[in-house]
Amino acid sequence: MVRIYTRKGDDGTTGLLYGGRVPKHAPAIEINGAVDEAQAALGMARAETAAGSELDGVLLGIERDLYVLMAEVATAPANRGKLAPGTSAVTAEMVVSLEHRIDATAERFAMPTEFVLPGDNRVSAALDLARTVVRRAERAVSATPPAPESSVGPYLNRLSDLLWMLARWQETEHIEARTYGRAGDEPGRRSRARSSTPPPSEKGAP
Repeated sequence: MVRIYTRKGDDGTTGLLYGGRVPKHAPAIEINGAVDEAQAALGMARAETAAGSELDGVLLGIERDLYVLMAEVATAPANRGKLAPGTSAVTAEMVVSLEHRIDATAERFAMPTEFVLPGDNRVSAALDLARTVVRRAERAVSATPPAPESSVGPYLNRLSDLLWMLARWQETEHIEARTYGRAGDEPGRRSRARSSTPPPSEKGAP
């Protein structure tokens, strides 16, 4: 039988990538704990989207990126030289990719002119929840900055902006679905969720 417990953390410490141990309340562990929560919230959003839809693919890519980010955060400064860009270290290109996604998403709906109250639908609510947790992780990073060359802070900053944009886009989609009677009027499980595929005129958008 394979056991998932090791008892190594019973002393209040946890292991880092490439070696070393730190207290479970260490800044890096607090950051990764928040990122782990954000991933779970993104999973809730994905569970409410149509499998294989555009939004499903976007969120899946973000979840995978967050594993890269957590690997970097969980590496001691002395071992940063062992990190691989895009695999265990966040790159500037990953940040730019989020910026492009933000800009493209902004073209798909009219920006709100008032404060937004989360909860219009289950997808947007889960995205807003993930956004707030990402903000918490970003605050923790700013309190304990990683190496100067790290892109962890900028990535979290852009990600929170993107999640806000995606939540507003999904609210717009939800309103249109109710107005025009498109499939997916009712919130439902993954098999019943509406498709996030854009109409033909928007095929060039992400």
